[in-house]
Amino acid sequence: MPQIIVLPHVELCPEGAVIEAKTGETICDMLLANGVEIEHACEKSCACTTCHVIVREGFDSLEPSDEKEDDLLDKAWGLEPQSRLSCQSRVADTDLVVEIPKYTINMVKEGGH
Repeated sequence: MPQIIVLPHVELCPEGAVIEAKTGETICDMLLANGVEIEHACEKSCACTTCHVIVREGFDSLEPSDEKEDDLLDKAWGLEPQSRLSCQSRVADTDLVVEIPKYTINMVKEGGH
């Protein structure tokens, strides 16, 4: 069973976390199911960037992002080449090392459209 190693995040998991992940599940669902309360303002419908993560290891094991996800990622704070929306990224059979950015842009809370 693959693991998701979450790097320490000051608010969400100061110690970091190691999660036993299920192949085919999204990174977002696996984080939430294991007590890492990553934001997901659009209810995981690929309509915001609050669940943005940077996949530090295992990025190539993920299915490629689609055009809708890419367009949203362009608006994410701290975008990097290994950035993904965790609600759209399904775990394969490879361990992942994931960093949750320090900041997120919540268009819903901040009145954006």
